[in-house]
Amino acid sequence: MVIQNIFVVGAGLMGSGIAQNAITSGYTVTLNDQRQEALDRAKAGIEKALARDVEKGRMTAEDRDAALARLSLDATLEGARKADLVIEAIIEELAAKQAVFTALEEVCPPDTIFASNTSSISLTALGSATKRPSQVVGMHFFSPVPRMKLCEVIFGLLTTQEVLAAVKEVATKMGKTIIQADDKPGFIVNRALLPMLNEACVVVGSYIGSVEEMDNGMKLGCNHPMGPLELADMIGLDILLNVMLVLAEEYGEKYRPSLTLRKMVTAGFLGRKSGAGFYIYENGKKMGVNPVLTHFQSLAR
Repeated sequence: MVIQNIFVVGAGLMGSGIAQNAITSGYTVTLNDQRQEALDRAKAGIEKALARDVEKGRMTAEDRDAALARLSLDATLEGARKADLVIEAIIEELAAKQAVFTALEEVCPPDTIFASNTSSISLTALGSATKRPSQVVGMHFFSPVPRMKLCEVIFGLLTTQEVLAAVKEVATKMGKTIIQADDKPGFIVNRALLPMLNEACVVVGSYIGSVEEMDNGMKLGCNHPMGPLELADMIGLDILLNVMLVLAEEYGEKYRPSLTLRKMVTAGFLGRKSGAGFYIYENGKKMGVNPVLTHFQSLAR
């Protein structure tokens, strides 16, 4: 099964990162989003990232130009008609992802593989929305995609070995180390990681420690390169909440999302992408703790 043409659905942080990683690895990519402004923003971000790579000597100008020539934008699904592989990277909601796969079912060739960048949702459930459940697989990338070396490959109940081998070949060509997971909510990484991030929200919301104390404790006491709340901001607090809801539904009370996390999302504090989460950001740079939380702590103490 030879893969050359990749159709990426979703031009957000993950989708644009997957597209960038794929074009620099030699694949022809169509980046899809219903919003033209999202596509334009993603293309500008990719161009800026590759220009920086040229400036720092990580790639040549010729390689950059060749990579960008392999990228096209599509606000419809027409670009999926020649896709060998679809990688869906939209919001972490089962119904939304199923709707994408159902729509693509009518457009893609019969042998197209449907992959999802889901971080928690069942691939078997996603496959049930298609006529090709044996060709549905998980390719869970990590942010920022061009720099992070891991790809978690998840197989549904009906996923074939041939499909697994094909997506592993793609991930390897994209420079990733692969870990393979069974179709259990959270898979390997998020089953362990996200409850820790959720518990960090509990620590802050219970006034046990401040945002900075929580993050410094894990960085300096456990040698983590980034504190759990800073990492939650990078992932997106809305994504963290959605995954914890999936885990709680499957595994019970132990995985219930923190009340603090729920309130942050309700208030629109989603992390880096919204300019504020547990920290405040300007042009992607962390400026300090969100003053809402420092005020919250001072009142409690």
